[in-house]
Amino acid sequence: MEKSSLTALAREQLKLARDASSGRSAHTVYGGHEHVLRQTVIALASGERLDEHENPGEATVHVLQGRVRLTTGDVAWEGSPGDLLIVPAALHALVALEDSAVLLTVAKRGYPVSHEATAG
Repeated sequence: MEKSSLTALAREQLKLARDASSGRSAHTVYGGHEHVLRQTVIALASGERLDEHENPGEATVHVLQGRVRLTTGDVAWEGSPGDLLIVPAALHALVALEDSAVLLTVAKRGYPVSHEATAG
C-alpha cells in the first residue's frame, strides 16, 4: 500500500508551475502507460491553460487549490477546492482563474483487459 499527500503534492507542483516558463507542472500520482487508470496532479499558474484537446477516456478533474474553468464548445463549468468536474467526451480546455492545482483522473478507453481480469 502507498500513501500520498495530495495537499503536499499540490503545493509542490504549484511552486514548480510558478517557476516554470510554461506556467505549469504535473506529477503522475498513480498509473501510467501500462495501466487503465492514471491520476495526475496538474498545477497551473493564474491565466495559464491546457489548450483544447481530446478526452482519452473517462475523466474527472478534482480541484485541490485555486479556481479553474473547464470549457467545451460554448459551455463552461467553474470549479473551486473540493469540486469534482466530469470531463466531457468532447474537445475541451482547462484554464486557471487563479494559481490552481487539480487531480486529473483518467480511465483510458479501449485498454485491453486480460482474460484473468474478466474471469469469474
